[in-house]
Amino acid sequence: MKEVKLNALLSLEKLEVGLYRGQSWDLGFRALFGGQVLGQALAAAQQTVEPGQQAHSFHCYFLLPGDASKEVIYDVESIRDGRSFCTRRVKAIQNGRTIFYMTASFQFPEKGLEHQFADMPDVPPPQELQSEIDCYKKLFANMPESMQEKLSYHEPIDMRSVQSVNPKAPKTTKPVRYVWMRATEELGNDLAEHQRMLAYASDYYFLVTALQPHGLSIMDKDIRMATIDHAMWFHREFDFNQWILYCMDSPFGGNARGLVKGQFFDMQGNLIASAMQEGLMRKVTSEKST
Repeated sequence: MKEVKLNALLSLEKLEVGLYRGQSWDLGFRALFGGQVLGQALAAAQQTVEPGQQAHSFHCYFLLPGDASKEVIYDVESIRDGRSFCTRRVKAIQNGRTIFYMTASFQFPEKGLEHQFADMPDVPPPQELQSEIDCYKKLFANMPESMQEKLSYHEPIDMRSVQSVNPKAPKTTKPVRYVWMRATEELGNDLAEHQRMLAYASDYYFLVTALQPHGLSIMDKDIRMATIDHAMWFHREFDFNQWILYCMDSPFGGNARGLVKGQFFDMQGNLIASAMQEGLMRKVTSEKST
C-alpha cells in the first residue's frame, strides 16, 4: 500500500483571504469521512487567528454527505476578536452547497483554577494490543487493489482497540469502547498541528459505539448512520506523537439517533480533551433519507 501523510491532507491551500481548499481521501465509507472535514475546518480557522492563540473548543453540524472524490472549499468568517478569546465560523462547501458548519473558539493561554474529576480507566497498555490496521489487513485478505488504497488512508493514525470487535460478526456488548491512538508520522512542536490531527481522529469509532448494545455493525447493509453534530473541547496541551487513550460511551440511543461522549487521556492519566457527538442511527429495510 502506498504511503500517505495526514499532515498533507490537513494542510490547506489558501485561495483568498479567509478562503481555503482541501483535498479529499476516500477511506471506503459511504460518504466523505467526517474527521477529514473536522480537521480541515479547524486548520482553516487556525490560519486566521493571531500567533499564540490556541483552539479550546469547536461545535459543528454536518448538513449534507460529503463527496470523497472532490475537494472541499472552506470559507472562514471572523466573528469576534477579543483580548483573550476570538471566534471563527467555518463553512465547508462542495458543488456550491454548504455541507458543514463549524464555530471554533480560540484563547491565549492563561493560568487559572484547575481540577480534574475524571479517572483514566485501567486498561492494557498499547504495546500489548494489535494495531487495528493489521487486523483489517488479515480480515480482508486478498482484497482488490482499490480496497488496498482505501485501507492505506487509515494508516496515519495507529489505533489499538482494548475490546476485540469483529465488524463482520459483532456481539451485543455495553456501549463502551477504549482505543489507544497516536500519529504514525512524526509531528513537530506546533500545538495547532496536534489539535487538528486529534480532531480528525476523534471521529473514528465514535458513533458506532452506539451500535454495540444492539449487536449491529456499521457494515450491515440495513444500517444508516451519519453524524449530525460534533463538539470538542481541548483542555491541555498534549503530544500526539505519544499514546492517547480515547474512552467512548453512549449514554442514550433512541428516536433514530445515538448520543456518544468521549474523553482523551494521555499516558499520565491527564484529561487532555473531551468530545460529544449525536448522529443518525437507523435500521431500515429500504433506503430512507435523513
